[in-house]
Amino acid sequence: MTVPELEAFLEREFPQIYLHGRIWHVEALGPGTARMRMDYHESQLRPGGTISGPAMMTLADLAMYVVILGAIGPVGLAVTTNLNINFLRKPEPGPLFAETRLLKLGKRLAVGEVTLMGQGHDDPVAHVTATYSIPPR
Repeated sequence: MTVPELEAFLEREFPQIYLHGRIWHVEALGPGTARMRMDYHESQLRPGGTISGPAMMTLADLAMYVVILGAIGPVGLAVTTNLNINFLRKPEPGPLFAETRLLKLGKRLAVGEVTLMGQGHDDPVAHVTATYSIPPR
């Protein structure tokens, strides 16, 4: 799938992710890789002035979904079976980026990792590993 095809698929199949506006963006898609951006929205803020864990987990999960669909096509029923996140440092309010790569793509399972970064920072704010179940064709 191309970036425009993926974004059209998400808009059509998952309109609920745009509840707070168009804050999710597929920036790049390559063989087994994807880059996404989550624009800041005040609903993501937690006490202490940081982006919330659930917002970061959503970005990581969506980025994994995107990298998998980029590899296998529009399989809407591919689902998360495991997601592990390590929060490394407090992200400031602002856009977050997800650098995603597939580690293994099989017929029934896909495993990947996501590194979350704040804008203008080289140090990651979180590291994620995730496994998805791919339904039979």
